[in-house]
Amino acid sequence: MIVPNNILVPTDFGEAAEAALRYGRTLAATFGADLHVLHVIDNGFLQARFADPGTLEAVARQELQDRTAPDQAHRFHTHAVLEKLDPPLDAITSYAKSAGIDLIVMGTHGREGAAHALMGSVAERVVRTAPCPVLVIPARIAHTITGEPSPGHRSRDDRSVSTHC
Repeated sequence: MIVPNNILVPTDFGEAAEAALRYGRTLAATFGADLHVLHVIDNGFLQARFADPGTLEAVARQELQDRTAPDQAHRFHTHAVLEKLDPPLDAITSYAKSAGIDLIVMGTHGREGAAHALMGSVAERVVRTAPCPVLVIPARIAHTITGEPSPGHRSRDDRSVSTHC
């Protein structure tokens, strides 16, 4: 059996990333691994900004702290990491290499068609370039992991059976 010692969960603070974080916490607790939670903010050097970059960084740092604070009570160590680098793909793979990450757990927005062609998928590119295995959590099943009902989801009391994946 392969046992991860370091698990990385990149986050953009979205629904799919929250589901990935829940998976990452469970895996870290199960294996006694360190959990690394990484948020990448773009350096913004060549982009117009309507807010102070220092304020944006402080907000991102607080969001990251809020998401990792519950981990302090668990039997694993959590590393909250904020990186400033374009693009996120480079920050994720670079951090995975430098921190000796054994498994990356990340969410995907599940874009299709033109949106996927124009924006691409960070998760897809991480899978192709990561120095370790990557567990990808699709946005379409994030609600089943976070416990939040999806639109149109019926409860068990409705006697309906719902399958995912």
